[in-house]
Amino acid sequence: MKTIERAIVTTCQAVMWITTVVIFVILCANTVLRYSTGASLQWGSELPELLFPWLVMAGVVLGAAHGSHITTAFLMEAVPAGVRRVVSTIVWLCVAGLYGTLARATWNMLDIVADEKSPILQVPGSVTYGCVMGGMAMLAVLALVSAWEVWRGQSRGAALHDTPAPEVHVA
Repeated sequence: MKTIERAIVTTCQAVMWITTVVIFVILCANTVLRYSTGASLQWGSELPELLFPWLVMAGVVLGAAHGSHITTAFLMEAVPAGVRRVVSTIVWLCVAGLYGTLARATWNMLDIVADEKSPILQVPGSVTYGCVMGGMAMLAVLALVSAWEVWRGQSRGAALHDTPAPEVHVA
């Protein structure tokens, strides 16, 4: 299971690096051209707009993989470990089902948005929707991995972040 999670994390890290570098280079080149020659790349604003959703979706998936999203765990900490395991597994399965539903709904929309093209590069709208669909599918897989880990009693669900929660001492 950790292999699947690492593959997803590696893919998202690569997407984040590539999109960030490409967006940065295009915006810098366009700025230099604009101030030095008064002209700019016609597609210089369109490509970053097309790449930005990929950057965001990769960040969302990485946040989920590292357990960086906001949680309210105090209620779960109040119940016995056996109940916590069952409830957590059910919750992770529900989360996986919801992300899977969103991925499937996005898949069904790809044909509809494929006709919408960006003005200059003529990139179909399905490219952006595809990144959302892929992100939702990866989030569903991560939730299934989390459900499996919780059921087996390994962790709360995000295997890549093995740092314990900070202790809070009250005087």
